[in-house]
Amino acid sequence: MTRLVFDDTGSGNPVLLLHGFPCTRMLWRPVAERLVQRGFRCLVPDLLGYGESPSANDTGMAAQVAPLLALLDDQGVPPVDLVAHDVGTAAAQLLAVRHPQRIRRLVLMDGVYETEWAMDAIESVRCWDESKAARLQPVLARKLRSIRELLGAYAGEEGGRRLIHAARCLEPRETEGVTARLREAGLPVRVVWGAQDEYLSLSGVGRPLATALGADLVAVHGGHFLPLDNPEGAAQAISDFLGGA
Repeated sequence: MTRLVFDDTGSGNPVLLLHGFPCTRMLWRPVAERLVQRGFRCLVPDLLGYGESPSANDTGMAAQVAPLLALLDDQGVPPVDLVAHDVGTAAAQLLAVRHPQRIRRLVLMDGVYETEWAMDAIESVRCWDESKAARLQPVLARKLRSIRELLGAYAGEEGGRRLIHAARCLEPRETEGVTARLREAGLPVRVVWGAQDEYLSLSGVGRPLATALGADLVAVHGGHFLPLDNPEGAAQAISDFLGGA
């Protein structure tokens, strides 16, 4: 089984934090620091094909479930609180419906709803000329200034090719019909959203997702990359729901 690279900090109830595209585990660093201060243990992996984790023929979100389970097995942790962002919420939802006994509570942040994955926003990456892969990271760094430091993981030709491959593996049909299955699983769910999300809007995606899940919705000041835009607000919304560590 492919092993993911991950950070493990703190103690107390374990929280598994999943990033999305085109990020790495560094997205969660300022939030994880705050959760550790609140008494939680934070397990923060680079997803398969992202950051420092190995790649594979398929690095889509359904393909993330097995290596994430392996991580939990290796660490011998009890049921975890699962927190995910962007398309990482697709992996989280699939993990939760397939293995609900491994999850205590679920937080979905600025993520996907059924087949709404904001694919238009990454179409340019999916269509990028692989022979010019080294040019991709500098372009994204100029466009996505709030996460430009994270994008260093995808510098150069190899990094660019990894990111292009990851984009091409994203498949919105993987979460078609998952909302009803997640609600049937009966897990406590909170939906947290950046009020100024420019890719997956609060009104168009966040609120319908929360309604479909019967979950509470917390809007936090910030854009799509909320863990970096407003780490204190994001950490507060998470820890309030997870309860005492």
